[in-house]
Amino acid sequence: MVTPFKKDLTIDYDQVKKLARHLVQSGSDGLVISGTTGESPTLTKEEKVELFRVVVEEVGGDAVVIAGTGSNDTASSIELTHIAEKVGVDGVMLVGPYYNKPSQEGLYQHFKTIAQSTNLPVVLYNVPGRTVVNILPQTVVRLSEIDNIVAIKEASGNLDQVSELRRLLPDHFAIYSGEDSLTLPILSLGGMGVISVASHIIGQRIQEMVNAFTSGNITMATKIHCSIFPAFKGMFITTNPVPVKTALNMLGWQVGAPRLPLVDATPEEKDAIKKVLSDANLL
Repeated sequence: MVTPFKKDLTIDYDQVKKLARHLVQSGSDGLVISGTTGESPTLTKEEKVELFRVVVEEVGGDAVVIAGTGSNDTASSIELTHIAEKVGVDGVMLVGPYYNKPSQEGLYQHFKTIAQSTNLPVVLYNVPGRTVVNILPQTVVRLSEIDNIVAIKEASGNLDQVSELRRLLPDHFAIYSGEDSLTLPILSLGGMGVISVASHIIGQRIQEMVNAFTSGNITMATKIHCSIFPAFKGMFITTNPVPVKTALNMLGWQVGAPRLPLVDATPEEKDAIKKVLSDANLL
């Protein structure tokens, strides 16, 4: 979920509530708060905690609320995870530590230490394009032996890696696509669904695609995938969440601009996003 900002770039908590409710009513079974799409690197700890509280209050019980509590500092991640647990979230998502470039053993110890500090379910988040370090399948297998590490958001873009994960991991360990456009291929490799960006604008269609696949209607799932593929790609014509925030603003949601160092979409990018929305019959 994006984090709506006012013109002065403070968080608009009224819009947070409205958007959370909208997403739950338009195909999303759960919400990840303060992830990459939520601009977590530029949110303060206090802002993150208030976001968790507001969203749990608004949609808790109607949808799963996952708090993005991971960072590149294990101790800080533990502290935020403990606070999120007290707020009442349903689970946490832990991104691979960025900038530090830990070894695979360092990754294992980082995630293990955080997971063992909480009773909440843990979703690992592998996005080497942003963190530099890839969480290898063998490391995920080791982590899956920890009872409350239950899933991974896989955004390496490497389908061979997804195949290896599914081959090695226990059946109950969930694999979620971390890239909208790879959702259907990852479903075909044993994935459970997607932790999505494009769901802000086409959540119902994404849910229909996943449901079609899981019910065995592969032809219909493929047809839906092809119809919404341009929207998937359009939400990544520049750095996420710039395109999706632009799209939401065009659709009447007042989510504001991104915080620096991210900047608004260029005029050319806005034209491309507008065309995506128009082609998808959203405007």
